[in-house]
Amino acid sequence: MGIIKGVVALLALSVSTIVLTLLICVLAIGKLLAPSEHARNSVRRLLAGIAEAWISFNNAALSLYKTEWDVQIPDRLDRRGCYLVNCNHQSWVDIPVLQRCFNRRLPFLRFFLKSQLIWVPFLGPAWWALDFPFMKRVSREQAARKPGLKGKDLENARIACEKFRAIPVAMMNFPEGTRFTAAKREASKSPYQNLLIPRIGGIGQVLYALAEPLDGLVDVTIVYFDIGGSVSAPTLWQLLSGQVGKIVVRAELREIPDDLRGRNFRTDPVFRHQLNHWIEANWQNKDEFISQLSKN
Repeated sequence: MGIIKGVVALLALSVSTIVLTLLICVLAIGKLLAPSEHARNSVRRLLAGIAEAWISFNNAALSLYKTEWDVQIPDRLDRRGCYLVNCNHQSWVDIPVLQRCFNRRLPFLRFFLKSQLIWVPFLGPAWWALDFPFMKRVSREQAARKPGLKGKDLENARIACEKFRAIPVAMMNFPEGTRFTAAKREASKSPYQNLLIPRIGGIGQVLYALAEPLDGLVDVTIVYFDIGGSVSAPTLWQLLSGQVGKIVVRAELREIPDDLRGRNFRTDPVFRHQLNHWIEANWQNKDEFISQLSKN
């Protein structure tokens, strides 16, 4: 029965995604041809509403199973606000879990994309229409050849995020940069029991690009349990086929210190140290919290 439900859920999600992408691609023409910024913002709100409806459909598909959802989210989140969302990363399931928990509680979740991805058929135009910021990144080799390019990627991020000064946004970030496994933790010599060493690049980009408009940091912690009650990061198939016993989500709204906003960590070593210290302190608290959740 689980396999049949999983296949049905996977087909339903695939069809809904194809239909959504095609619809957004068509409506993106209206955004492209809009005669004014006011008109473009109206189209943006419509497109975000369609994406939120798609997430609601996906959430309904995920509700077919008896997975227990233990979710605690702050009441004072604002759908019209501007947020940085950080989360530990264990599985591709993290993204639908975040979408389920924050759909219509936060602005539509977005994240930085490489500029080349805009040419991906269907998805590229859909990401553009939904205002995902595309960035032209500067590699280490390019920066070494041309020192003047150092920090240019942050300026590109600021330009890409200009639109978010007029529309609500929640910028999603996984500081670990990759999914956690015990093997990766040992290989990287992470000082944390449940996490990899956080990278400051993604957080630093958002803090630099959005700066003053940011209303706060939504710090999210996710822990998965299998049917037997053991901590285990699931695959998407395991989620769709009902093999996940319990999903625990805890979110806290944290203040972002003013001295961390709008500064370039690429060119300012003092600020880089401050930012790294702030992130590591939050990460230490998260690691201890995951250990507590895992024992309950």
